[in-house]
Amino acid sequence: MKTIALIAKPKKDEAAQLARQFKEAHPDIDFLVEGHFAEQLGWAASTPEVLRARAELVVVLGGDGTLIHAARLLRGKPVPILGVNLGSLGFMTEIPVADAMTVLESAIKGTARIDSRLKLSCKLVRDGKTVLEDEVLNDVVIAKSALARIADHETWLDGAYVATFKSDGVIFSTPTGSTAYSLSAGGPIVHPSIDCVIVTPICPHALTQRPIVVPADQPLVVQLTSEVSDVYLTIDGQAGQALKLGDRLEVMKSPSRVQIIRNPNLDYFGVLRTKLHWGER
Repeated sequence: MKTIALIAKPKKDEAAQLARQFKEAHPDIDFLVEGHFAEQLGWAASTPEVLRARAELVVVLGGDGTLIHAARLLRGKPVPILGVNLGSLGFMTEIPVADAMTVLESAIKGTARIDSRLKLSCKLVRDGKTVLEDEVLNDVVIAKSALARIADHETWLDGAYVATFKSDGVIFSTPTGSTAYSLSAGGPIVHPSIDCVIVTPICPHALTQRPIVVPADQPLVVQLTSEVSDVYLTIDGQAGQALKLGDRLEVMKSPSRVQIIRNPNLDYFGVLRTKLHWGER
């Protein structure tokens, strides 16, 4: 391995310390960094295009938001991502700082355990024209602002009518994202090895409208069918678009996936117990 990209949470001193340790331990490897981190370290900066083209491994120094940023930067390129948890929770950034060097060594040697995670493609269509296309690792969310009225979200799966969710919004989540916003809205925890989409209405007006889990290979379509203001589409919490009456969102399984290096000392249920105290009494 010749080139590693380091993607760090901004203004995190611990990230800079780890980066310098990695470089000192592996002087033969070229470590690439983004502009803000390069300024903090005093290293040369690389553009996103260079990082994406050259990186053979991405090491994330931060939390899950930083890992999502790294996955978006790769744009589907199947490069393993090693997440070192410098955040508060860290479902995807599983590696604790104490184990970072050991897991990095295994990644360099090619012996690290890697999970292949589902991504979703989404397309926003307005008046017959595509106005936004993107991919997500966690979720696609339609939601209203605090003062807006609830909206009607007419939803279809593989051409079959599902329901019209009269709600504050709808979350379309991957299994990886099932422990994020969807879980807070009452959705289920889904093991990341399962390829599916979790559809979770946000504060539905009817108690009969509950979250459902559907096959990932069947396209989902949701259309905004009520005249409301301040409704937004959010992509992995990192990009957004205001919505209008009649807008049509298409969600489907992406052909690309995200490769995440696992903590060798912790399985998925161990992560749930550690992060959520799941299953405790």
